Amino acid sequence: LSGCSQQNTANQTESEVSEAQMQENSENIETEKMQDTEKIQNTEKIQDTEKNENTEKLSPFEMHGALHVENGKLTDQHGDVVQLYGMSTHGIAWFPQYVNSDAFRTLRDDWNTNCIRLAMYTAENGGYCSGGDKEQLKQLVKDGVSYATDLGMYVIVDWHILSDGNPNSHKKEAKAFFKEMSKELKGYNNVIYEICNEPNNGTSWKEIKSYAKSVISTIRENDKKAVIVVGTPTWSQDVDQAAADQIKGENLMYA
Repeated sequence: LSGCSQQNTANQTESEVSEAQMQENSENIETEKMQDTEKIQNTEKIQDTEKNENTEKLSPFEMHGALHVENGKLTDQHGDVVQLYGMSTHGIAWFPQYVNSDAFRTLRDDWNTNCIRLAMYTAENGGYCSGGDKEQLKQLVKDGVSYATDLGMYVIVDWHILSDGNPNSHKKEAKAFFKEMSKELKGYNNVIYEICNEPNNGTSWKEIKSYAKSVISTIRENDKKAVIVVGTPTWSQDVDQAAADQIKGENLMYA
């Protein structure tokens, strides 16, 4: 009996040791699982952080690419709807000093904008069609496009009518300007053309539409896909008139 008791005690001891080992192994496995889970979570956090940092480093154009109009909305290369927000210059004929890379970079980085609009007045004193230096103004536009492009921003080339009221007043000059610009800027997928800023003084949509179709055709000779913005009557307030009688074509928008 004594021998049996000793044997039973030995078996019990071995069993306890075996159970302890199994428990220890189980705990080790659980610890390894937890460590693996933590590693995966940490890796995902690092990847998410790197992704966010990379996204923050991307310029607006790098994020969205060439824009187009789809179902009435401005859309990027990924099919996502895009909103452009930024600053319009005052007349570049009067304040050319603000068309520079540092100013545009400040607007992009400190003001969180993605677009700059180059407002070139046509009829006011020193405007493109009223005694202004046409070559100098065209060079300012080209420089502005270059600065915006280097910064990955979108840029609107704005034929800025105001006191002339009816865009047909300078249609010949407009067509010559946009013919040169669209040829010079072909391949700049960040450029948007605004062909008549604020028609006014009773100018009808019928008159604006006639002008727009002619200028759009001129631009399309050189640039088939650029987004083109068309102003509407009453300082671009009557967009409903354009919506009811739209111009046929792709990548057209109304102001």
